[in-house]
Amino acid sequence: MNPLKSDDYPVIYSAYVETITGDVTELLEEQILTFPEFLKHIPPGKSEYAYAEGKWTIKEVVGHVIDTERVMAYRALRFARNDTKELIGFEPEDFVANARFNERSLESFAEEFVLVRKSNLLLFKYLNDHELSRKGIASERLISVRAFMYIIAGHLNHHRNIIRERYLGE
Repeated sequence: MNPLKSDDYPVIYSAYVETITGDVTELLEEQILTFPEFLKHIPPGKSEYAYAEGKWTIKEVVGHVIDTERVMAYRALRFARNDTKELIGFEPEDFVANARFNERSLESFAEEFVLVRKSNLLLFKYLNDHELSRKGIASERLISVRAFMYIIAGHLNHHRNIIRERYLGE
């Protein structure tokens, strides 16, 4: 696979993309194992903890990660299929506020994450370099299909680090 170029994605996603070292496909596959394992080790009673007033709970952060992966994969699919219609943004705060994530177990999130990620890996696996290099406008920004792979992996890295630092004090 061709590497990601700086003109493949808008600067707003740099914080996610910069967390990626090595092969992004290998990282996406590795996260299928490491993220559910990470969730398994969150101490009992901590999953509904928010580190400050108005911040999401750990369950809400995890639900947000999964929802965002779905949205990014949908965008990648549209652009890979050469759909040139501009895609509007989404409001993560609204998604979380309307999802009832705190009613669920971390185990249910782990199961859902694995299934969503496996599905998305199959999508990306069967795209060729031409399809991966296609671009479209999402949230008023030009972005390539390939970039969504990095954003998905990096977004998870970003939020796992936040959970470690701000929620678990690691």
